[in-house]
Amino acid sequence: MYRTILDYIRRNRLFSPGDRVIVALSGGADSVCLLVVLNELREVLGLELKAVHVHHGLRGKEADRDSEYAGRLSETLGVPFVCVRVDAALYAREHGMSVEEAGRHLRYQIFEKERLDFSGTKIAVAHHRDDQAETILYNLFRGTGLKGLGGMRPVRDNIVRPLLSVGREEILAYLAEKGISYCEDSTNAQTDYVRNRIRSLILPEIREEVNRRAGENILHAGEMAAQADAYLEKQADGILKAWGVRETDEAGTITAQGVDAKALLAEDDIIKNYVIRMMIRSVNESMKDITMTHVESAAALLFGSSGRQVDLPCGLIAVRIFDELWIKRKKQEGSVDKERAVSLPELDFKIFPYKKGQEIPKNGYTKWFDYDKIKCALSVRYRETGDYMTLAGGGRKTVKEFMINEKIPKEEREKIPLVADGSHVLWVIGYRISEYYKITDDTHTVIQMQLNGGKNNG
Repeated sequence: MYRTILDYIRRNRLFSPGDRVIVALSGGADSVCLLVVLNELREVLGLELKAVHVHHGLRGKEADRDSEYAGRLSETLGVPFVCVRVDAALYAREHGMSVEEAGRHLRYQIFEKERLDFSGTKIAVAHHRDDQAETILYNLFRGTGLKGLGGMRPVRDNIVRPLLSVGREEILAYLAEKGISYCEDSTNAQTDYVRNRIRSLILPEIREEVNRRAGENILHAGEMAAQADAYLEKQADGILKAWGVRETDEAGTITAQGVDAKALLAEDDIIKNYVIRMMIRSVNESMKDITMTHVESAAALLFGSSGRQVDLPCGLIAVRIFDELWIKRKKQEGSVDKERAVSLPELDFKIFPYKKGQEIPKNGYTKWFDYDKIKCALSVRYRETGDYMTLAGGGRKTVKEFMINEKIPKEEREKIPLVADGSHVLWVIGYRISEYYKITDDTHTVIQMQLNGGKNNG
């Protein structure tokens, strides 16, 4: 088994010489095997190790026993050790999640903190081949795409899984051969948790009643799914590099991701979905709570008209803006719950909720626009190359063309102020507003622009 794990580590490039590795050590057979094997490979691979045990504040004396054993084992092996106590039950109540999920959140938070304190580069966890089969089935039963069917990756960010090439029976045989004991977690035998039921009931029955090699076949299918997923991710990334556009904040964080809708429409449906998922990840990082239904709803906007949008989890929206599909964050509700004035050169801005049927000012010096259609930070400036407006019916006209049609003298065109959303002009002050930003029955929020306190006509 030693050779199998070493080959797997090298083949998947889990470590580099000089890596400082946090080893997650629960005291159970899998994590004990992980620590022992990595300790044996320490010189071969050029690693420095630190074992970290998390006491969840559950299981009473049994948990205390696990902590004590983990500490003794680490001391015997000469590996630095730390035990961190948490209250998983309290965390679960405070964050509205199951105790099992809370424990996982806390563990990985602690592993990451200890990694930073250790100036570490990797966190090694003890998932093995049988865990992989269980994960693939769990994802399949819950509903998943190729990524979920691919199971756990050998490397994900700072997390590495050196034992994915070996199964539970091999681990137990290895520990027995070495004469190394381990702790038994009584909750693993319970069938209260879905994953425990898959492990204890479903997988054994599949092996007995369907195919004794079912676990291996599941893993093989998972590997093929992972390869297909990697290929499709590569294709999606190429499309975004060629046809994508993004917005970032001052820190360089992506706040919105767009793509040319016509270019994406030419692709197969599966590529469309992969591009949209990649767009969501670029803005939100996590895909938690994002389902295939959400992705397909966003993809449907490719066939819709400009201005249509759908809500997504995590405070995101997908919106069609002319020839582009965008994933962006919703504007914070706090900005529309109460009026707020922003003083800028030439104009005063005010934002407030719109009530259907509300009378829109008819005078030329106070203008109302649909705030939710604004994509960028507004600016008050003079004309720039590429500026355009939207006409009735959805067509576009450059501001230059508009000014020529209005017979504005060339020497005056650079003196007329505009209100612009990027290159999309809301208002050529004193002349015309864009049709796209006008108030409709679907408007929820108004941005009012008032020229010089409403004293001068515009």
